[in-house]
Amino acid sequence: MKTIGLIGGMSWESSIEYYRIINEQVRSQWGGLHSAKCLMYSVNFAEIERYQSEGNWKKAGETLGEAALSLEKGGADFVLICSNTMHMVLEDIEEKISIPVLHIADATANQIREHGIRTVGLLGTKYTMEQHFYKQRLESNHIKVLIPNKQDREIVNKVIYEELCLGNIQSDSKAYYKEVIERLIQDGAEGIILGCTEIGLLIKPEDSNVPLFDTTFIHAIEAVHKSLQADS
Repeated sequence: MKTIGLIGGMSWESSIEYYRIINEQVRSQWGGLHSAKCLMYSVNFAEIERYQSEGNWKKAGETLGEAALSLEKGGADFVLICSNTMHMVLEDIEEKISIPVLHIADATANQIREHGIRTVGLLGTKYTMEQHFYKQRLESNHIKVLIPNKQDREIVNKVIYEELCLGNIQSDSKAYYKEVIERLIQDGAEGIILGCTEIGLLIKPEDSNVPLFDTTFIHAIEAVHKSLQADS
């Protein structure tokens, strides 16, 4: 079993889900008392969010790069960034370490292709929805990406930072997200990416008429697969 390195705390609400899913899957696959070999470096999200809002991605990358290096020194065989948005600083992280980073968008693209879907709607932070670092990764896999209109993007982003990252689940926010999903479906989305690791706390498969791709779950499952996979 390879050791999984998790850069968490962004937010810790979703980091809990990573830890739970990874250990449940290891137990399911290997049985008995088996659990995952994993390390987590949990950052202070208030600092990371400040760097985001200031546009100081260099400092954010330095912080997460140091976290990744600590995980490598601790014995991790590969690293997960437990956040969609912070894949924006992937290169800064990779420069610090010699072990691979398991990219959340690549794992998600694999699942989308397996469903035979070519067009998806993307929900996430404003950074994930509006900038190219994430969408281009999906488009390179021949997946067309639709995003909500400006008003919807602003509200989706606000709910993430002001509610979900604080573990605050509101029924009116759930209803609004469902309306956003329906608008994306009307625009041609055949599936919806829950492209923020907290959105799965709010939106469930029964809330959509098309398949949902919960990136937290997908990323965690891919980590277990890599951890348990025999070396060739």
